[in-house]
Amino acid sequence: MIFKNLNPLYEIVDNNDIQKAIKLIKSPPKFTPVKTKKRSVLMVSGHQVKHLNKIDELKADVIMLNLEDGVPKDKKEIARILIAVFLSNLKNIDKEIVIRINALDEGGFEDIEFLDKLGLEIFKIPSGEITNLPYLRKIGLLKKKVILSTGMSDLGEIEDAIDVLVKADTKKENITVLHANTEYPTPFEDVNLKAMQTIACAFGVKVGYSDHTLGIEVPIAAVAMGASVIEKHFTLDRNLPGPDHKASLEPNELKAMVEAIRNIEKALGDGIKKPSKSESKNIEIARKSIVAKRDIKRGEKFTEENLTVKRPGNGISPMRWDEIIGKTAVKNYKKDEQIRL
Repeated sequence: MIFKNLNPLYEIVDNNDIQKAIKLIKSPPKFTPVKTKKRSVLMVSGHQVKHLNKIDELKADVIMLNLEDGVPKDKKEIARILIAVFLSNLKNIDKEIVIRINALDEGGFEDIEFLDKLGLEIFKIPSGEITNLPYLRKIGLLKKKVILSTGMSDLGEIEDAIDVLVKADTKKENITVLHANTEYPTPFEDVNLKAMQTIACAFGVKVGYSDHTLGIEVPIAAVAMGASVIEKHFTLDRNLPGPDHKASLEPNELKAMVEAIRNIEKALGDGIKKPSKSESKNIEIARKSIVAKRDIKRGEKFTEENLTVKRPGNGISPMRWDEIIGKTAVKNYKKDEQIRL
């Protein structure tokens, strides 16, 4: 569980409060999944708290409550209620929990302090806050893990944001930077996945990718290129109203993406080039050995005219060809018989 010292926050919420909170959330149901290496993270919008049975069906390792949108700015108490409802529904589920919230108060400081008091260990900074120095510094002073989205930014702005976090005492190794494009949906020609690798090389940080393209190809490619975190919007129905649904994945698509990413993670390996366990048995079958091209009598010199190479590869390797040429046969060889020294 990602929360420490939870406090029985959910105990102060009665059914009327729950119904009030849900009614005040006007946007349609939406999930957003975030995929991290060896863990799956499901982001839940505030109005989705009453559908936690659906969340559990998706078997996420981490569940994130997203209060970034859908909560009126003048309804801070509703955000508190939603968090209480969220925790109340999850109190018996053994999951890591993350809460993501945009500033509901001026500057966002009250929200940051509120979430810190809950024991939140990871803060996700959206793209729109990357140039908000006071906001960045406030989070940096907490010395927590940070995921920083970088939509609409250039390398200099990313550097400035990282510097603010680090100078405020957040360890650089606790910062993950997500390459992102904030157009919904993002045209493929504007994705620029190589920029994610540029960020990693420039700043020596862990990187990921927040995807808003249609389909699943780009996030899968991002994992192959080094992303340790994938954020992808998810919807129960792409025809629902609202800006995000058209660029979101439906259940079967999300399942296909997660399965593909898991396969890519396995396929990446450790980078050491050596025969794998599965292919080792094929070495002798696929490779060749030096054999007699014709019958060779004892005392005859080995030449390019009386030697050739054929399968299987359980004899003298053809890489020793030059070593064998010119030597004298110490026995008679039949055609296709492997040469022995």
